[in-house]
Amino acid sequence: MLVGIAKVYPAHVFSREATYCYGTMYCFVKCLIAGYAFLILVGWTASINAAPQGFLEGHLKIVSLREVERSDEMPRSEVTAETYAEYPLIILSQKEQKEIAHVTADENGNYRAPLPPGAYILDVQGRVPKGLRAKPQPFTVVSNQTVRVDMNILIGLARIRP
Repeated sequence: MLVGIAKVYPAHVFSREATYCYGTMYCFVKCLIAGYAFLILVGWTASINAAPQGFLEGHLKIVSLREVERSDEMPRSEVTAETYAEYPLIILSQKEQKEIAHVTADENGNYRAPLPPGAYILDVQGRVPKGLRAKPQPFTVVSNQTVRVDMNILIGLARIRP
């Protein structure tokens, strides 16, 4: 008499269809894991090979062209942090004119933004509808370098109406 543990398997486990199914499933899982490993490796390599960012920095100067104030009307209006916040700058790609980033000057009118290497345009957001006079400034960012682009805005000009 034999004594021991016997495991009973259903008959379909040993059939030809079952062997094909389990082999196919094993192959599918194996390929899926290999695919994920490949994508992770490609992504990691791409992040290593990505060019380091550069920086845009500059100064925003707001010039008011209102009527000349008499000297006894002191103090004259000063540009404050709130004034700078009213004139956010926008960074566009040179080719597609696609919006890349927004920059707001600090209380001293200075701004700084990290950007990937490439060709851009610095402009004042809403320049045309607000009737502001400012020249869009093209510039190029290079890896690990800072490019300086200053922006001047003329405000207080009367709009010419037909």
